[in-house]
Amino acid sequence: MVVLAVTWMAKAGKETEVAALFSKLTEESRKEPGCLMYQVHRHKTEPRRFFIYEQYKDDAALEAHRAAPHFLQFARKDLPKIADRTDGNLFEPLG
Repeated sequence: MVVLAVTWMAKAGKETEVAALFSKLTEESRKEPGCLMYQVHRHKTEPRRFFIYEQYKDDAALEAHRAAPHFLQFARKDLPKIADRTDGNLFEPLG
């Protein structure tokens, strides 16, 4: 299993648009055969900050996600116009 943890910061006044975009991305990503979990979180006291926790079956499944049309549209094209990626890390479970 591969885990990806990503943080995005919505540009001022774009929080609602970012949340809507993440809703679309979540719906499509969860349909991918190698996606085990895709969960977007919104910070409780900083409404512009979003955290995405993703689990994929393996590296190939993550690469398939990154090549999927919905990812290319929403995460690569649309999201950077209204938010900035502030952090992204790949993890593997210990046990």
